[in-house]
Amino acid sequence: MKVYNTLTRKKEELVPITPGEIKMYACGPTVYNYIHIGNARPLCIFDILRRYLEYRGYNVKFVQNFTDIDDKIIRRANEEHVDFSEISERYIKEFWTDADGLNVRHATINPKATENIDAIIQIISTLIEKGYAYEAQGDVYFSTEKFKDYGKLSHQPLEDLEASASRWTSPSGKPRSPASPHGIPRGARADPAGISSAPR
Repeated sequence: MKVYNTLTRKKEELVPITPGEIKMYACGPTVYNYIHIGNARPLCIFDILRRYLEYRGYNVKFVQNFTDIDDKIIRRANEEHVDFSEISERYIKEFWTDADGLNVRHATINPKATENIDAIIQIISTLIEKGYAYEAQGDVYFSTEKFKDYGKLSHQPLEDLEASASRWTSPSGKPRSPASPHGIPRGARADPAGISSAPR
């Protein structure tokens, strides 16, 4: 069986790290609203891939997360005057309704961001301590210039990514890396939900 390797941009023979076992991860939804057709597409694609791998005799461990704390979730909770968890749990339930309607099997594990806050904070803290991330105006940004292979997987030069990022950078105060020339941000946001400063 061959699969497409994004790094090499070629179809390559699938060779599991552990013979007979496949470990898959797919990014799950940010649960602040109902899923749409764009969310449903990867659900179906990964479900088909998983089923085929199992048909081929592999033992598949499939992980798909729920981002259940996020700026959009908090914003909606504020609009409805409810706790953020009420919003996230509501739309997790609706997610399962839609997934079941599509006959998509549940993942082996569905971890929630809120269940892993301590680990997330530790990772972010380690990045800051080692100089790979920096704090600015309440957020944490990854210092892309410190990682020489940044953009390697997407095959996009850092300069192109910086030009794209400048489109959303406000002239009045969007955080910028001290090492960035011309005020163009060289930071990829590492803490989009403000998790590192969230109450625990």
